[in-house]
Formats: sequence, C-alpha cells, structure tokens
Amino acid sequence: MADLNKVFLIGRLTHDPELRYTPNGTAVSDLKLATSRKYATREGDTREETLYIVVTVWNRQAENCCQYLKKGRAVHVEGYLKEETWETREGEKRSKIKVEAERVQFLDRREDGPSSPPPSSDEGGFHAPSGGAAPRRMSGPSMTERAAPPRKPMAPAEPGPPDSADDIPF
Repeated sequence: MADLNKVFLIGRLTHDPELRYTPNGTAVSDLKLATSRKYATREGDTREETLYIVVTVWNRQAENCCQYLKKGRAVHVEGYLKEETWETREGEKRSKIKVEAERVQFLDRREDGPSSPPPSSDEGGFHAPSGGAAPRRMSGPSMTERAAPPRKPMAPAEPGPPDSADDIPF
C-alpha cells in the first residue's frame, strides 16, 4: 500500500500573517488557521468543534499571503504534515506536527475592492488587483506550462454487472 501525506483545509485566519526571512533570505510566514466541524451527538444535539492549526508558507507565496491576507479572511490550504522537533533549555526533546503549505487559495473578497473577484487557481496564477489594472503574474507555472501531454484514446470498457439501486448496502 502506498503512503499518502496530503492535507486540505478551509478555515479563517486568527491573526494577521507576519513575514519573516531565514538567514539565507527565504521568505516564510506562519498562518494561524481556525477550522471548524459540526457533528451530532448520540443525543441528537449539534456540536461544533474548532481546531487551531499552524500552516507554514514559503517563498513568494508567503509574501503574497502577508500582502493580501488579514485576520478573519477565509483560505483553502493544500499541503502536507511535517514534524518539527526541538530541545528545551532543560534538555527535554519536544515535537509538534505542522502543516507545510504547497498552495494557498484566498476564498473571500478583498476588503479594498468590492468588485474584485477572489484569486482563483482557474486564473492560471494571475490575480487582478482592484482598480481595473491589468492582471499581474504571481508565482507558479503558467497554464501552458501546466498543460498535460496528449493522451492515447482509452479502450472501450468491458461490460460489467448492471447498476441496480437494490445492490446498495445502506
């Protein structure tokens, strides 16, 4: 069985992102994200559970997040889990699990541009700033760079058992 380490989160920022730089000049920012889930108890009551997650964003994406995101903004994060380990002053080993972002998508509208749409991956990495200015290129490959090579036509599917709603186990 193959391993999979992939995380998809949608939530709201609990703080304004702050931009930092590593000693070699790489931009980095930690997004503090709150994400909630609703569930029903055995008694039939609806409960809500909120989880607070630190998401680390790197390079140009970190700079964009710090420039455009503020506390309360909704984001979609795609990334992976990473363990961070360190030693305390007392010599105790500590660790925590964080999310390393591979992609951050802004989900709601910017406050300063009521008519500007939220950035979308469908725009090929472009974001049109408010004020009617031309779109400018953001990080990531262009649509032509991401185009998949042509595929061979698939063979016709072999006939299988007929679909029947009676076969559904629930």
